[in-house]
Amino acid sequence: MTSSIRTCLWFRDGRGPEAATFYCSLIPGSLVERTFRFDNSMGAASVTDFTLGGAPYQILDAGPHFTLTEAVSISVETPDQVETDRLWAALIADGGEESACGWLKDRYGVSWQVFPKRLTELTMHSDKAVSAAAMAEMMKQKKIDTAAIEAAVKAAT
Repeated sequence: MTSSIRTCLWFRDGRGPEAATFYCSLIPGSLVERTFRFDNSMGAASVTDFTLGGAPYQILDAGPHFTLTEAVSISVETPDQVETDRLWAALIADGGEESACGWLKDRYGVSWQVFPKRLTELTMHSDKAVSAAAMAEMMKQKKIDTAAIEAAVKAAT
């Protein structure tokens, strides 16, 4: 897929192409499209275009000028808890860090939100008691645990 609009992530350590390959190995329907390497005034740099599940991304790996922050994250709604658990484990492996409410940072410093579709259904439920209970339980969690959220909803309604 080539697209004229992409979310661009700035990497600073020469691991951009590696990261793109790793991400594409995790998400079905993903592909590294191309990597272009070049020299700039600060040294070697690269641009890697890739898609994650059909969404276009780019990694510009061009030195220490900027850092990744939680202000930009990759959000993945999984079909179920099993897929949430699989992705979560892969993304925090080898130096990733858990955060709160389904957020994490991977080994490259990219922030992700990984959560099952059921969380969306419960937190956006038309019954405000269901929504509030689901949201309150989610706020206590790191990796989203659908069973615990379902139990909290059941107890509150």
